[in-house]
Amino acid sequence: MTHSADYKQLLREAGLRVTPQRTTIVSLLAETDDHPNVEDLYEKARRLDDTVSVATVYRTMSVLENAGLVRKLVLDDAPARYEMMPHTDHDHLVDVDSGDLVEIPGTEIATLLDRVAAEMGYELVSHHTVIRARKL
Repeated sequence: MTHSADYKQLLREAGLRVTPQRTTIVSLLAETDDHPNVEDLYEKARRLDDTVSVATVYRTMSVLENAGLVRKLVLDDAPARYEMMPHTDHDHLVDVDSGDLVEIPGTEIATLLDRVAAEMGYELVSHHTVIRARKL
């Protein structure tokens, strides 16, 4: 199965209508690791499909988020950024000077959060931590 067919199947399984624009946007988002915002996605999608508008990207991101296919990352006053919904929880670090957003590898944060939740009498179901930091 090709990537395009995979993305079409992903949309179908989520109960969404498959359109060329949605397929293009999902493929761009799935094949990047830089957590793009709507403008970034629009610029890339427009190069592949000139029928894509900014409004289409906004609507598509909302539909994909509501379907549980993407995660919207809201970071202070910056435009929202997006990633495909990860298979496992993971955390992010935001460089406060450059705005770069990077995924934090490893399980140390999850282990710590599990312990804190258990100490408070809870079982951790999911988590997403955003750490703001400055490069040394």
